[in-house]
Amino acid sequence: MSSKTPLSIDQQHIWHPYSAIKSTIESATNSGRDSEQTVFHVDSARDCTLTLKDGTQLIDGMASWWSVIHGYNHPDMNKALKAQIDKMSHVMFGGLTHDPAIQLADKLVEVTADQLQAVFFSDSGSVAVEVAMKMAIQYWASQGFGKRQKFLTVRSGYHGDTFGAMSVCDPVTGMHSLFSETLAQQLFAPAPETPFGEPLKAGDLDALSQMLKEHQHDIAAIIIEPIVQGAGGMRFYAADYLNQLRELADQFNVLLIFDEIATGFGRTGKLFAYEHTQVIPDILCLGKALTGGYMTLAVTMTTRKVAETIQSGEPGVFMHGPTFMANPLACSAALASIELLLASPWEDRIENIAKQLKQGLGPCTDLASVHEVRVLGAIGVVELEETVDMAVLQPKFVEYGVWVRPFGKLVYVMPAYVMRDDELSTLTKAIYEVIKDHHKPD
Repeated sequence: MSSKTPLSIDQQHIWHPYSAIKSTIESATNSGRDSEQTVFHVDSARDCTLTLKDGTQLIDGMASWWSVIHGYNHPDMNKALKAQIDKMSHVMFGGLTHDPAIQLADKLVEVTADQLQAVFFSDSGSVAVEVAMKMAIQYWASQGFGKRQKFLTVRSGYHGDTFGAMSVCDPVTGMHSLFSETLAQQLFAPAPETPFGEPLKAGDLDALSQMLKEHQHDIAAIIIEPIVQGAGGMRFYAADYLNQLRELADQFNVLLIFDEIATGFGRTGKLFAYEHTQVIPDILCLGKALTGGYMTLAVTMTTRKVAETIQSGEPGVFMHGPTFMANPLACSAALASIELLLASPWEDRIENIAKQLKQGLGPCTDLASVHEVRVLGAIGVVELEETVDMAVLQPKFVEYGVWVRPFGKLVYVMPAYVMRDDELSTLTKAIYEVIKDHHKPD
């Protein structure tokens, strides 16, 4: 019988996202790196609260990386999964189909733009982006333009951790510079400069337009996160940027891919971020909130034209097929989550969260260490002047009874849509106090 504690097993054998295994860095204890490996052991979760093994309760400001939009342990979600597991938890999707996939695809076609008619299921957001990129390349190859394999994107973007997705992340803020010599070399225009809600600044797309002109015959598609640039910097930019981007894509005859993995299903105040515009993408990636945070699932949707063009050339099929594609449990969770969202007063809830975040985070603007506070929908961001010290801030937030996971210079929250006002108040007060105490003037 092992004498190891659960946390010691975790620390010595398990990698967490962007972390080190403790046993490999024991020699670095004097450098302070050891403290960065702190993890907190969750025992259960309900509504917007995480309960740790020691009984500590934390209000979750991250919605488990933006996905648990209905809160934890929702009875309707639980019911849907329990009903499905008695039928089958999984079956291969090659040559077979099942009701959860059929019903989910029908629902996705219903709630997205009319032009988006074809649905490809995958396992994660990164893979959904890979699929979108493969669709774009195969679309052109089917027409005899096999050299159109490059992608044009903007700085400060983030699209995932797999190799294709990494290649279109910002080379600096995308956290993947280590692999720069291995990744496909893509085209990067300056990030949009015009803030959300403001008239588009003259020249904001000039550099991107010039790149299209110079590389038109090499580019398969433009890929971008609409309205909100997520893990690359939590930036909100003008909707009209996308309106003009669509015009440029059409002018230079390239496809347009929207990565809505973080923004889909209500996060910005619209069901999909592209609804802030008059733009419909040729390809749309969805994930995270798709299943209400219950299961890993993502989708890549495209138009009938793109799908039929792909299938018109050799080999006559789209070349991708994950083992767990359209997992019945995950599809059941996604269908239940979408129906639960649409049946709720989600727009009012998002509007109220935005109001509470502006009110609660507003005082942070008076702190000398804070560069900017910005809120859009159920997204609140405090950008600091300097990079946060995770080893210090993370435990401090836990002491205040909240779960907030900063990165870079950003302390941000994306709460569940069902979070109560008192919980939001506790969350924003904790952010203010932790930042204030951590950056006291000398």
